Amino acid sequence: MGDFKLTTVEEFEAATNRLLETGAKVGADAWQLRVKNQTPHCKFGEQGICCRICSMGPCRITPKAPRGICGCDAHGIVGRNYLKFTAGGAATHSDHGREICHTLYHAAADGAYKVKDPEKLIRIAKEWNIETEGKDIYDLAHEVAETALMEYGKPFGYQRWLKRAPQHTQDLWEKAEIAPRAIDREVACSLHMTHMGCSSKPEALVRQSLRAGLCDGWGGSMCGTEFSDVLFGTPKPIDTEANLGVMNAENVNIVVHGHDPSLSEMVCEYADDPEMIAYAKSVGAKGITVSGVCCTSNEVAMRRGIPMAGNFLQQENVVLTGACEAIVVDVQCIFPALGPLSKCFHTKFITTSPIAQMPDSEYIRFDVGTAAEKAKQIVKLAIDNFKNRKPELVYIPDMKQKATVGYSVEAIVKTLDGVTNSQVDEMGTTKPLIECITSGVIRGAVAMVGCNNPKIRPDYAHIELMKKLIANDIIVVASGCAAQAAAKAGLMDKRAKDFCGAGLKRVCELADIPPVLHMGSCVDISRMMILVATLAKDSGLNISQLPVVGCAPEWMSEKAVSIGNYVVATGIDTFLGVDPYVSGSDQMAYWLTEGVRDWVEAAYTVETDIEKLVDKMIDRIEEKRAAIGI
Repeated sequence: MGDFKLTTVEEFEAATNRLLETGAKVGADAWQLRVKNQTPHCKFGEQGICCRICSMGPCRITPKAPRGICGCDAHGIVGRNYLKFTAGGAATHSDHGREICHTLYHAAADGAYKVKDPEKLIRIAKEWNIETEGKDIYDLAHEVAETALMEYGKPFGYQRWLKRAPQHTQDLWEKAEIAPRAIDREVACSLHMTHMGCSSKPEALVRQSLRAGLCDGWGGSMCGTEFSDVLFGTPKPIDTEANLGVMNAENVNIVVHGHDPSLSEMVCEYADDPEMIAYAKSVGAKGITVSGVCCTSNEVAMRRGIPMAGNFLQQENVVLTGACEAIVVDVQCIFPALGPLSKCFHTKFITTSPIAQMPDSEYIRFDVGTAAEKAKQIVKLAIDNFKNRKPELVYIPDMKQKATVGYSVEAIVKTLDGVTNSQVDEMGTTKPLIECITSGVIRGAVAMVGCNNPKIRPDYAHIELMKKLIANDIIVVASGCAAQAAAKAGLMDKRAKDFCGAGLKRVCELADIPPVLHMGSCVDISRMMILVATLAKDSGLNISQLPVVGCAPEWMSEKAVSIGNYVVATGIDTFLGVDPYVSGSDQMAYWLTEGVRDWVEAAYTVETDIEKLVDKMIDRIEEKRAAIGI
């Protein structure tokens, strides 16, 4: 295996402990301490059997009190809580997509935002039967954006993107009555159903949970992904680096964090501006380093090669280095703790969205019309803050790995198709991948997604599962914080092929790819749906027959529940390492792990033992292979 080594979770933890020592010197708080203060967690909440949707309660289910004041039992309470959780996630991702649609609507040849992938814009316009001939590309962008925005509130019909799914899948959705209508309608309908005195039947609540998830994955998230590509470029393989060692003690360090690429793209643009670099040198820095945390990091890594400082549970660590001049955030997964933590150092904690306003931050409102002006202001503010750094508090762990990222569906198809075909058509074909799977060279694929969660040793599940999967010739596609865990460990370095089984190693060598493919941010799980839909069409199989499963071993947020619902509803068995707060109802557990299979040909498996979780995934892939005779 040469000199290449993976970075271990133990090494991550040692670096974090050293940073916490710095934090202790200045009286800084950290999530590790807050977890201890919150443990043990509320058992009623963990089982989903606490209800507070009206002021007659809150009610909690016990053997002594098996029904709430209104008479709702554990099954109805757990089901309503699950649907509310889903609605929150669907709203969040879909609103992200809405903002991207608005940004596209304001794109202009002489504006801050431009169309960087006109070919993709034209393909989408044709897909939606929008006339393209003879139109200015920006007139077309505005028309497509307006059409997309109508998907959020249209009074009739279903989501336009559903037509991308195989006909068999569309038929399943129609029969089960879960095909999503207007995006906002499904979120509103979910909240209506969970109001006091409405649905308390688990089957109905699960059905709407799938529908709300689908309005995200095949609606809002797909808008976010596709139109981000149009605006900022469709990702293709690009080299970057990952982990805290990407920060530079001699440079002004700006960390972008959150999920919406509209902000981070502009910050990166101005951090590269020669005027700003010269200004940084004038205050004593050697240059400017932009790095990222969470999905904003994934967005700029896969399009610009911007290094990834870390994932969700490392967001405090970037401040604890003492070398962060500004942590600039947009929306989602941002710790309010960053405010008081930054005040223990010189760091500027800059919030930019009216949706994510937090105490102890500097609020610089960011919008499409003032994007360039505000980005420049933020970069200048970070440079001005360099002089306030306290050298005695600076410690950047010498820890980073190389990573090749940016495997959009288009990039995967082109890369794999190029291995066997000298000429690749516009969209290529997934048949080379299908041939690898049917021949047994690759046993199958796992889509590894999701967050970090302190309930599971951070990153351990992601990394250990991936290592065992690739050793068993199962390729991994990853997004979100799971992808960053892989990058930090070195599993997105092409040299990681040496940790694969013989078949997958050979594919990695021929295609010149790492064994874990970076597909983007958490909103980009919609890319994975397009990929499996394409695989199904090219192979003649149903999605549920493909030897592919999904996995979220460390999931944490409402978005993750919405994602899980649309992945399952698409026909992909999904494995969770954290219970989705349904253990208080055997009926809800039944519907999610067995009952929904009758509707969508897939279901959840919940297994908190990580070793058992990976074995169950491998067993399911082998069952699928046997069922189709390969």
